[in-house]
Amino acid sequence: MGPLAGLTVAVKDLYAVAGQRIGAGNPAWLAEAAVQPRHAVAVRRLLDAGAAVRGIAQTDEFAYSIAGCNDHYGTPPNPAAPDRISGGSSSGSAAAVALGQADIGLGTDTGGSIRVPASYQGLWGVRTTHGLVDRTGLLGLAERFDTVGWLTRDPDVLARVAAVLAPDADAPVAASPIALDGLEELVAPDALSDWNRAMAALTRRLDAPVERVRVDGLADVQRAFTALQGWQAWREHGVWVAEHWSALGPAVRGRFEVASRVTRAEADAARDEVERFRVLVDGLAGDRPLLLPSASGSAPRRDADPATIDRVRRGTMRLTALAGVSGRPAISAPVLTASGLPLGLCAIGPRRSDRTLIAWAARTLSPLAPAGGGR
Repeated sequence: MGPLAGLTVAVKDLYAVAGQRIGAGNPAWLAEAAVQPRHAVAVRRLLDAGAAVRGIAQTDEFAYSIAGCNDHYGTPPNPAAPDRISGGSSSGSAAAVALGQADIGLGTDTGGSIRVPASYQGLWGVRTTHGLVDRTGLLGLAERFDTVGWLTRDPDVLARVAAVLAPDADAPVAASPIALDGLEELVAPDALSDWNRAMAALTRRLDAPVERVRVDGLADVQRAFTALQGWQAWREHGVWVAEHWSALGPAVRGRFEVASRVTRAEADAARDEVERFRVLVDGLAGDRPLLLPSASGSAPRRDADPATIDRVRRGTMRLTALAGVSGRPAISAPVLTASGLPLGLCAIGPRRSDRTLIAWAARTLSPLAPAGGGR
């Protein structure tokens, strides 16, 4: 018995599970992978707390996407919006939770890979403080941004997992949040309307207006994040990728091609820019939760063309990169849009406030009055 007794876990196929191979969403990688002799630290801690592994869940190739579309295995379902994509790269973990096949979706978040599927599928999700949860046994993408995260159907289970994986992450969080301003340039018009409705509902709940703040240069944040992520991704996987270009799906292959051309000078400049924005976010938010949409809109349709999905991805990463460059934890809480599609409301908190932030979000954002009726 333990605090997670009776709960099941869908493990993203980047974590070591004893007796299994890590597939990383790519059949060629899986075929060459060694059987793992022991569990990843995060998996072991969940098992020691009483949880049981329900299965290994699909991921976008090498976690280098936030769409959930895998050219080899297909797109996992989105039960909340069956005609829409699932969001990635923790796509399989999210779908398993949304379908009720598992209680916990253990995933990772580098550039939004927990928050985007949570947003698209109406789930709760947390990206933990960078470096807080031991990543031993996890196949990484970009060490500077990789984090352990998980998805659940309710905030109570989210908090129970945090007590196991991040027991000391209880730094204080101020009661009064601030909200990102200037979203007209960042989110789709219908999502902006839903966001404004959600903020109005939150204002009524708090009985006080939510202060709006502007972060200039979010396109620069995204560019710096993308360059440094690419540099590190190529250092991590470049040797294998260079020998297996034809084994990659087109979208991920294209990202690795770009990554292979990032120079050390560009990576160093990107690292300086990331540090500048880290300091900026710290000064702007302090210990207050910073609210923003988890994605630039609701999930694109499954039959959307690749160019549309890539445009949505780039727009979303202008939002998700803020948590990445700051190293802060981020919670995605579900809000129902006017069209009945899920949309995530993200709260970024101070570093090492993961458990406190989850508790704050559960009190403050759940259940936030839906912006519209059911679908």
